[in-house]
Amino acid sequence: QVQLVESGGGLVQPGGFLRLSCKASGISFSIQAMRWYRQAPGKQRELVAGIISDGRTNYADSVKGRFTISRDNAKNTVYLQMNSLKPEDTAVYYCNTKVWITDYWGQGTQVTVPS
Repeated sequence: QVQLVESGGGLVQPGGFLRLSCKASGISFSIQAMRWYRQAPGKQRELVAGIISDGRTNYADSVKGRFTISRDNAKNTVYLQMNSLKPEDTAVYYCNTKVWITDYWGQGTQVTVPS
């Protein structure tokens, strides 16, 4: 059974930082592409960052230069380091992976950056 458990969200002032974690189980983590998405109130869920098995990464334009995705295969964990946070980064952040044709999601973690 695939499980993704996020942690690390919270309330942070503009310009601050947070690190999100997502611990995975039930998958061959080292070969899986892992992604972070976010969903703000009233908006569609959007891809924030992704990392594949060889460590290559991709980012949404809105977070390039501020967010860094990384993985620790020994801990079955993917991270999202978020720096220089802005009010528009406020959202629920979700960890995601796809196994064959099935998408798996974590429960989400709230990140709030007040304006």
